[in-house]
Amino acid sequence: MTMITGILYALTSALGWGTASVLIKMGMKNRKAVTANIVRLYFVALLYIGVIILGGRVGDVTSLSARQLTIAFISAQFGFVIGDYFYFNALRIAGVSRTVPITSSYPLWAILWAYLFLGRSVTLNVIIGALLVFSAILIVRRAEEREHIEGKGFVFALLAPISWSLAITLLDYLSSSIDVFTLAAIRMIFAAVGVSVFLPRYAGDLKSLTLRELLILASAGILGLFIGQYAFVAAVSTIGSQIATPVTAINPIVSSTLAIIVLKEPPNSRILLGLILAVAGIVVISLG
Repeated sequence: MTMITGILYALTSALGWGTASVLIKMGMKNRKAVTANIVRLYFVALLYIGVIILGGRVGDVTSLSARQLTIAFISAQFGFVIGDYFYFNALRIAGVSRTVPITSSYPLWAILWAYLFLGRSVTLNVIIGALLVFSAILIVRRAEEREHIEGKGFVFALLAPISWSLAITLLDYLSSSIDVFTLAAIRMIFAAVGVSVFLPRYAGDLKSLTLRELLILASAGILGLFIGQYAFVAAVSTIGSQIATPVTAINPIVSSTLAIIVLKEPPNSRILLGLILAVAGIVVISLG
């Protein structure tokens, strides 16, 4: 039952992330990705702070040790600042179709770190399921136009999933000693603090945002970084990062499927095949 609960949390996270991506695609076509990230992180950080204060959970945060807070801060920077910096630059240099297949390898890195550093057991089912999900993402992204990739773009694309996977491993380590909500909250707050280094560079773009764009980003933040991130932390806390991460990695397939339904983008056989492989991967993981 614990496995099913954890996988449901992971699927909720993937759905939240995938839906948030579609929302941003709908309303932020002419904006920079980092601008959207800054606004989402700030909004969700303030939302978490509000819930902490109004919900009487301040003590849960102040009772954390300096060591726990430091690890949470590092996890947030690897996940939402450093990793995303590499990812957005890889997208700019190499394009989506060349970047995403490389960055989608982060579940495989997370499985490796969980095995090496956390002593987690990794079953054959988890490995096979992760490879199926990885293959599904590759197939879906290959449906897009081909682009040439530069050496620098490749390096950035490789460093992004390594950064994300390290963030997940640190999150997994903390999940046994910090409750789910508090851990999700402090990571988002620390991420907002870290992303502030980009404010001077993107100040002009931030100032020109319209009310409609701000509302879209707020909605995307609630779905992706409040609900989605909370569900991901809950999944990791319940079944471990070595199982939760491959399941949540289907979020690009979720966003591609939603884009067909909501944005009326033309469907193709590769997306259907990718969806089938992703579902098969989740089923295999759940049986492990």
